[in-house]
Amino acid sequence: MVHTETIRTIVGVIGNVISFGLFASPIPTFVKILKEKSVGEFKPDPYLATTLNCMMWVFYGLPFVHPDSILVVTINSIGLVMEAAYLTIFFTYAPWNKRKKVIFVLLIEIIFMALVIFITVQFFHTHSRRSMFVGILCCIFGIIMYGSPLTIMGRVIRTRSVKYMPFLLSLANFANGLVWSIYALLHFDPYVLVPNGLGFLLAVAQIVLYVTYCRATPREDGNRTEVELSQTA
Repeated sequence: MVHTETIRTIVGVIGNVISFGLFASPIPTFVKILKEKSVGEFKPDPYLATTLNCMMWVFYGLPFVHPDSILVVTINSIGLVMEAAYLTIFFTYAPWNKRKKVIFVLLIEIIFMALVIFITVQFFHTHSRRSMFVGILCCIFGIIMYGSPLTIMGRVIRTRSVKYMPFLLSLANFANGLVWSIYALLHFDPYVLVPNGLGFLLAVAQIVLYVTYCRATPREDGNRTEVELSQTA
């Protein structure tokens, strides 16, 4: 019989691969920025939010906070490096007002992380207490990030169009939430389970909306309008 920890490791590796795909999804955006040497109307907000989220999960997965979470550390470390690269490109080609925003938010995030690390080390002296404190914060930020598609879902319902909700991205979020929820259940970890379970449910709702409204989404092709049958990220 295969040991539970072995299964958990396999599931975690699969989760790492899927999460890497999600972290890599903005690459076409930044290729466009590099080609045009301008950020245009793009905003740094998603990358700044993801940077903080990755920092929190890396810290959560460290052995002195929550042991046996190396796969949480690996993928979020990779994500942190990728987000740093995105922000560097953004900063390079952004006007000064957007650069100021990046500097200000990153400074706040660094101060916040330093405060979290200080409180964790100084006031919580067991794995369970450190896991609880950092895990609750991770849950809060994870829920905020996973909840961001709610505005897009509302727009789909209002307009009866899936134009602004790419199916493949919803499918990737579905797979990501499902795999990490299974990972959390195999060695019960409520702090990984809550945000990813919510992300899974929201992705299911997005897919249901896509199936419901995809045939009603018009697409302009020359001078005529066609039905939008599929949408890619």
